[in-house]
Parts: sequence; C-alpha cells; structure tokens
Amino acid sequence: MHLPGKCAVESMITHLILARDEVVILDMEAGIEHLGRGTASAVDKLIVVVEPGQRSIETAHHIQALAQDIGLKNIALVGNKIRGDQDKTFLQKQLPGFTFLGFLPYDNQIIEADLEGKAPFEKEQGLAVQVGRMVDALIQGKS
Repeated sequence: MHLPGKCAVESMITHLILARDEVVILDMEAGIEHLGRGTASAVDKLIVVVEPGQRSIETAHHIQALAQDIGLKNIALVGNKIRGDQDKTFLQKQLPGFTFLGFLPYDNQIIEADLEGKAPFEKEQGLAVQVGRMVDALIQGKS
C-alpha cells in the first residue's frame, strides 16, 4: 500500500540522517524492510523494543538478521512492559549477545494514557526519567 507523502517522509529522513548529522529517533513498525541500504549506512544504532514473550523474542532475532543483511551491526534492546526481575532475566537469557539499554515497567498508568490519547509521560512522570537515562547512555556512547 502506498501512503500519500511517503516519499517526502523518506526524503526528509534521509536528509536528516545523511546530510545534517542530526540525532533522529524513529518509531517504526516491527521489521526494518523499509530501510534502504543508503539510509541504513548512516544509522549508528538500531533500537528494538522487546517484551517478555516468545513472539517479541522471535521478532528481535528476525530484525537482527534483516539488519545484518543491510549492514546494520549495532543493535540495542529496550525491555518493555517488565513486571519484575523475572521478566528481565527471561529476556536476557532468551536474547544473549544483545545489549539492553534499559527496561521499562509494565504500568497501568501508561496503558490509561494510551487509551486517553495522551503521552505516557503525562500519566507517569517516572517514565521520562528512565527514558532520559537511556538517551544519556546513547549520547555518551556507553551502550
């Protein structure tokens, strides 16, 4: 399916990544088939969000394989909807060799924010602190 303006969006992203040396974080659908080799060569790190569950783990492995096919080698994960240490351990055991930037908790406030069409940070301010730490780590090159 062709979306109106898709070429314009792709051109803008390519310009930001390749020409302006900007930091760009894109929230994209699962998979990276929509990244071309030219754009992929400018990506410093691919961040994959994973949840404690087999489908999410399989998707992470699939994305890793696709990324390698187009030359993306630097992949990091963010664990999402984490209910406790058991979920963290599960993800780390199922995804050895991946770097985790951090883990975000399962939180009913975040779900309610989505239902209300609000940003998660409006309902759960602690989330912004956790995400901020991950961003700081990325900027400082620690992950």
